[in-house]
Amino acid sequence: FWSDADPTNLQTWTESTEPYREYFWEEVIGRLPDPTMPLNARTRRIYETDKWTGYEVWMDVFPGVPAYGILLVPKDIAEGEKRPVVVCQHGLEGRPQELTDPDVDSHYYHQFAGKLADEGFITYSPQNPYIGGDDFRVLQRIANPIGLSIFSVITAQHQQTLNWLKSFPEVDPERIGFYGLSYGGKTAMRVPALLTDYCLSICSGDFNEWIWKNVSFDHKYSYLFTGEYEMFEFDLGNTFNYAELTWLILPRPFMVERGHFDGVAPDRWVAYEYSRTFEKYDLFGLRDKTEIEYFTGPHTIHGEGTFEFLRKHLNWNSK
Repeated sequence: FWSDADPTNLQTWTESTEPYREYFWEEVIGRLPDPTMPLNARTRRIYETDKWTGYEVWMDVFPGVPAYGILLVPKDIAEGEKRPVVVCQHGLEGRPQELTDPDVDSHYYHQFAGKLADEGFITYSPQNPYIGGDDFRVLQRIANPIGLSIFSVITAQHQQTLNWLKSFPEVDPERIGFYGLSYGGKTAMRVPALLTDYCLSICSGDFNEWIWKNVSFDHKYSYLFTGEYEMFEFDLGNTFNYAELTWLILPRPFMVERGHFDGVAPDRWVAYEYSRTFEKYDLFGLRDKTEIEYFTGPHTIHGEGTFEFLRKHLNWNSK
């Protein structure tokens, strides 16, 4: 499948893999029309700390399809200054409040959007639609026969979110990064592979040998033994594993955050698949643009190596 990708040099690789991005969007994820509705953004202030102000945000994507999230804006942005943005993504059944509320320390998220805002980053935490038990899985079942998926909607919402973020004079449109945990890590693999306006991506608590994860009947980690029946994507085993998705993110920076006790997979699965990512970056002289951090812990945001990765690649010295 990948025989038409030309690894002669970085330019030939980037140009020759563009059709693979289109294939992934059209044939695996399922592409909706680009959002054309006016943003019609509505905001209200919900949080106030010494360092930042938080706002709930609603905007329009398609008729009847909104995008919602929480924006945190540092208070020390100087007139005319442009700041980097980190889009912080929750996991399954999550809410953006778990990432942003200064009075809530979630076991999974540890206020990581708020902590990044403390450092001076603008952060935005979107609500993704994988919530409501089987309600969203039913939508996936309805979407699949017409060539769409839940990530068709998610990608369109992120397109509109990026349009909105780039409209702010305080935002540097060249420095918008993505950092997601769990199902947010699934989003980190798929959406930045499609939307190149994300200048980097961090996958936490999800990076995997994705084909084994979906089809193995020998390992307890397999989705064959869970109720998450929406995981299976069209012909993915013949087209894209997680390493191949990072090949679509390349040459942009990419990082994996991995807890040794995270039950999504054993370390060896993650390490094997990441070795294929690292090899590709290294062959193009980009080894400084990809990392994996292992830490002693479970399925959670660790927020150490990843924060340093964001400071480095978003060119930000924390205040």
